[in-house]
Amino acid sequence: MSIHLRADRVVFRFSGPEAHKLLNDVVTGPIPNSGEMAAWWALLSPQGKILAEGLAGWADDAVWLDVHESVADDFYRRMRMYRLRASVMIDDLRATHRVGWSREKPNAGLIHGDRIGPVDLGWRVIAPLEETSSWVQDDTEYARIRIAAGIAQLGQDFAADTTFAHDIGMDMLDGIDFVKGCYVGQEVVSRMKHRGTARRRPVVVTGIMAPTGTAILANGRDSGTIGRVVDGSAVGIVRLDRFPADGTGTIAGSEASLSLPAWATYAFGESGGDE
Repeated sequence: MSIHLRADRVVFRFSGPEAHKLLNDVVTGPIPNSGEMAAWWALLSPQGKILAEGLAGWADDAVWLDVHESVADDFYRRMRMYRLRASVMIDDLRATHRVGWSREKPNAGLIHGDRIGPVDLGWRVIAPLEETSSWVQDDTEYARIRIAAGIAQLGQDFAADTTFAHDIGMDMLDGIDFVKGCYVGQEVVSRMKHRGTARRRPVVVTGIMAPTGTAILANGRDSGTIGRVVDGSAVGIVRLDRFPADGTGTIAGSEASLSLPAWATYAFGESGGDE
């Protein structure tokens, strides 16, 4: 059993009597306060765009979150602002801890199940820096599994403040709690859900011979982009309404093979209505 370092993820620990309430009031997901399973969440702008996303897990009377390194400073700044006078301590653990992944449950480290809706991705591991020397210094295996499942991630597949939560399927993958009270960006999320206006969705693209960020064309129109490419495959975030029912498209002049994730309830050619 191996633990693979996810070098582009950093850790924040939220503790104190109001830590769970703060996070539950600010981010999209159902923040846990017990158990070994993590929850997927996003911090949104007031306009509903994803500013950060990751997993949240409960351990040692605290909530442990990971975010992509490219948004860590902004996430930290915003959460300190939202904290106001709440009794919450936010620890930036970039210098002391690392995030890893294992397909099987490890017997060491701070461990949470990495399950995105029905998709079982394995286990997230958080450990002090000095305990990670034996980890595999590469996250390709993790990326291969999540790409095959159609799970998009900020920093590898899209940039901050460019993408709605619905665009990456968070509404279908338990990344949004539609029952809890108001959080930042909730009005946009609720409007997209109730009006059915989501037109961009994640798809699995295979047979790629082009770099990350290359456009996906449908009928000659720019209709999306591919994320991180591993073994010729990537998650693409595309405009469904621009594709024919069979998902035919092109990337860098070559025919692209696009397919829907197993969990998807949407279809190529589907219109999300007016936005």
